[in-house]
Amino acid sequence: MNNDTIISVEGLTKRFGDFTAVDSISFQVGKGEIFGFLGANGAGKTTAMRMLCGLSMPTSGKASVAGFDIYKQTEEIKRNIGYMSQKFSLYEDLTVRENIRFYAGIYGKTNSFIKEKTAFVLKQLHLEKDADKLVRSLPLGWKQKLAFSVAIFHEPQIVFLDEPTGGVDPVTRREFWNMIYKAAEDGITVFVTTHYMDEAEYCDRVSIMVDGRIDALDTPSGLKSNLKASSMDEVFLMLARKAKRTGD
Repeated sequence: MNNDTIISVEGLTKRFGDFTAVDSISFQVGKGEIFGFLGANGAGKTTAMRMLCGLSMPTSGKASVAGFDIYKQTEEIKRNIGYMSQKFSLYEDLTVRENIRFYAGIYGKTNSFIKEKTAFVLKQLHLEKDADKLVRSLPLGWKQKLAFSVAIFHEPQIVFLDEPTGGVDPVTRREFWNMIYKAAEDGITVFVTTHYMDEAEYCDRVSIMVDGRIDALDTPSGLKSNLKASSMDEVFLMLARKAKRTGD
């Protein structure tokens, strides 16, 4: 792992009984990179991410996140990352402001930092007038944007986003990706899982998981060029067919 590598994974594997959810994957992610972790539902993306976040213990292999070992230093990892789950990680019965303050408090930020950053987030999201509304009253797209803002509130080195744009309209998806670009510009490494192949075009590099394995890893343009494909959807279909033939 060199000085520009912030995530390093080698032979990482997770088994549940006889089922192998993640099958000896290896890759590296550079600092400040937007790294897409693509694949169909059930491909093993979320399982792999949970291991990297220190939320699930691997069966074998090794990995480090922000310089910390995923076996021995899970608490250090959690302090240096942000995490947004598929369910957005917000408390529906708390207000917008209360959600922000709650998560900021977990990371031990000072009251002055929390006050100043809360005002900034509310202004950025145009939620000043809605700060004291319960989160359950917000439209899905606004919940999504708020959850992302909360995940990076403490200015982590890396943010892990698990299917962050699921269930929202194309316009909101694009707005959300603009927020991802801004976080990357601010120096946050973004590790994002998705099953929307068109979102691969927004990433610096992507890996594509099929049946728990990484079948391809490159820039979007590199993948399309190597496979002579016109889109990332076509890339994924070609890899899926190849995997099926191999399995047969």
